[in-house]
Amino acid sequence: MAAGAKIISGLEVSAAVKERVKKAADELVRTTGVQPCLATVLVGDDPASATYVGSKQKTAKELGIATRDHRLAATFKQHELLELIDLLNRDPQVHGILVQLPLPAHIDEFSVINAISPLKDVDGLTPYSAGMLQNGKAHLKPCTPSGVMELLDYYNIDPAGMDAVIINRSNLVGKPLVFMLLERNATVTVCHSRTKDLEKKLQSADLVITAVGNRQRFTLTADMVKEGAVVIDVGTSRHQGKLAGDVDFASVREKASWITPVPGGVGPMTIAMLMRNTVSAASAIAAGAGVQR
Repeated sequence: MAAGAKIISGLEVSAAVKERVKKAADELVRTTGVQPCLATVLVGDDPASATYVGSKQKTAKELGIATRDHRLAATFKQHELLELIDLLNRDPQVHGILVQLPLPAHIDEFSVINAISPLKDVDGLTPYSAGMLQNGKAHLKPCTPSGVMELLDYYNIDPAGMDAVIINRSNLVGKPLVFMLLERNATVTVCHSRTKDLEKKLQSADLVITAVGNRQRFTLTADMVKEGAVVIDVGTSRHQGKLAGDVDFASVREKASWITPVPGGVGPMTIAMLMRNTVSAASAIAAGAGVQR
């Protein structure tokens, strides 16, 4: 193992975040009588999505956050879903709205996400939230990228001046990370399936964040990583019967100065940051914060 190579533990950091969130939720109830409430919306019966929603609700309850569970048939129509979101937007006892993605093919995800009130957008995915993030003014930021930044901060890994390579260009991970890292003075390159000379770009990176999620299509190996790089693995897939990330962990760990495992790395952070966003939204709503649309 390279000297100083260390594990970035999402289990440890998420526990610290959740402890702070529980204290904040309790304090909000004590001082205002407002209990933070997260409404989850699941359309269809995808087992993985159902598991994710169940885990989010379980964590919420552990932290003193109330939940509203909306499980809808796959045949639920788009206009019906938009009507439900409108009801949740106007419900003063609901502070966060999470629509579990992906949605069935007959429903337009953009229209549904855009219908969520920015005040209750705990996933940080509405066009309003995306625009505020781009301008460095976002109150609610996407959970997984926020989790990545929280990991860096916890371990005092300063991205300022780093050459960072992100292998992902999605609205969920890659694009928000660009703005978060730029705000922290990193130099950012975004790579994807059409990128030329990917390995060359990776070999010069001080910070690699990979979120492909398909080991058959892409695996980050030791020859792609320069000595002392920080490696953050956001990808999840089944590999040889086990949950794995994008990174060939054993070999890359020999060269990286810091590395996240899968499981136990970025994954736990996503739910922790969702809980933090929910309490932040409840606090802002309780304080009468407004959003111009």
